[in-house]
Amino acid sequence: MEKPSTMTVKEWIIKRMSINMVISEKVIDQVVNHQFDSANDALNINDTIEISGFGKFLFNKKRALTQYTKLLQMKQAYENTLADPDVTDKKKHSTQARLNTILADIKTLKPKMHESKTDI
Repeated sequence: MEKPSTMTVKEWIIKRMSINMVISEKVIDQVVNHQFDSANDALNINDTIEISGFGKFLFNKKRALTQYTKLLQMKQAYENTLADPDVTDKKKHSTQARLNTILADIKTLKPKMHESKTDI
């Protein structure tokens, strides 16, 4: 049975497992979500994880450092925009939303790089 193009891979896997194992899709969805949440937590602690049947996942420190540097530059640019008295309220609101996203990304990357650079 081929995966329909309108269905995500995750949905397709859950549906196939539900049919094959005669278990509720809801139960399988919870198990799959738990497994991937656990894998994500493990990747936050370790640089590699391996999921049997899916492959090995690596944290690329070089790429993370490049991304981290880019995020810090973007953070500074957004802060400069917010500090500008001539910026409209609408632009300030959208810039603040983007800055919040950048800060969350920095917060996620920083501990993985095992560096204590500048605080956000």
